[in-house]
Amino acid sequence: MFVENFVTLFTESAPFLLLGMLIAGIIYQLVPPQWIEKVLGERGSVFSAAIIGAPLPLCSCSVIPVAMGIRRSGASKASTASFLVATPETGVDSIGITYALMGPIMAISRPIAAIFSAITTGLMIQWFGRTELSSTLKTQPQSSKSCCSQPAVLEPSWFEKTKSVFIFGYGQLLRDFMVWLLIGLMFAAAVTTFVPEGTLAQYGQGVVAMLVVVLISIPMYVCATASTPIAVGLLLSGITPGAALVFMLTGPATNIATLMIIKKELGSRELVLYLVSITVSALAAGLVLDFLFNYFDWQLQLVNGQHSELVSGVYHLSAVILAGLILFQIYKKWMPKTKACCEH
Repeated sequence: MFVENFVTLFTESAPFLLLGMLIAGIIYQLVPPQWIEKVLGERGSVFSAAIIGAPLPLCSCSVIPVAMGIRRSGASKASTASFLVATPETGVDSIGITYALMGPIMAISRPIAAIFSAITTGLMIQWFGRTELSSTLKTQPQSSKSCCSQPAVLEPSWFEKTKSVFIFGYGQLLRDFMVWLLIGLMFAAAVTTFVPEGTLAQYGQGVVAMLVVVLISIPMYVCATASTPIAVGLLLSGITPGAALVFMLTGPATNIATLMIIKKELGSRELVLYLVSITVSALAAGLVLDFLFNYFDWQLQLVNGQHSELVSGVYHLSAVILAGLILFQIYKKWMPKTKACCEH
C-alpha cells in the first residue's frame, strides 16, 4: 500500500511538475539576475520585490546568492527581506504541484498568501528596523576602461536559448529539489498508509495547531515544491487547510541557512522582525483561509488518482519522463569524475 500510494502521488504530480519546470526555465532565460538587481536596486520597493520574487524558480538555497546580489547592488533591507520571503515560498513549479495535489483553491491561495507575507515582512523591517545610512549600501564600482575596450559579447542563438531553458528547468532546478520532493512524497505516502484518517483532527484546529506547525517548520530545510506533498500528508492526517498553508509558507522561508544570512547581511533586529513577521502573517493567512473554507463550505480536492483513460495516459507518460529525468540526474551526480577526462 505504501508503494502504491507513493506511485499515485508521484504520478499525480508529474505533469504539473514538468510544466512548472518548463515555465521556470523560460523565466530563467528571459529574466536574468542582472535585471532583478537593477529593478530592486536603490529605488527598489517592498511591493516590487514581492511581486518579482513570487514566480521566480529559486528554492530556499538558491535564492540566497541572488538576494545577496541585489542587497549589495543597493537594495534596501526591506526590499531584500521581501524578496527572501516571496521567492522560496512560492514559484511556478510549486503552484503547479499544489494544483495537482490540492486543487485550485490552494493553488490560488498559496501565491496570494506568499506575496502578503513578503510585503508584511518587508514593511515591518522598513518601519522598525535599524535606520540605514546611504553609505552602507554598496554600489557597483565604476570601470576605468572605456566601453570600446570591452570585448564584444555574441547574442546566443535561439537554439542555445532553448537549450538553456531545458538545461535549467529539467537539470539544475530539478537537482535542487528532487531529493526533498521524493522525501516529501514518501512522507505523504506514509501518512496515507499508516495514519488513520482524522487522527490529528483533534489537534489540527486553530492557532495552537498552527503554532506547532511553525515550530516544526523553522528548523527544516524544505523548498516550496517539496513542502507540498508533506502538507498533503498533514491534511490527510487531519489538520486544517489553514494549518497546511502555514507550513507551506514558513517551511521554505525560515530554514537555518536563510536565517543566518539575514543576521549577517541585515542585522539581528531585522532577523527578529523577519521571524515575527513571517509567523504572524502566515497565521493570519491560515486563519483567513480556514474561515473562508468554513463560510463557503469549500472542499479540498486532494489526490484521488481517478482520471479518464486518455488523461491517465498523459499522467503515466509524464511520470515515466519525470522518473527518467531524476534517474539521469542521479547518474550524473554519482558517475566517476574521471569519465570526462577520458573523453578528451
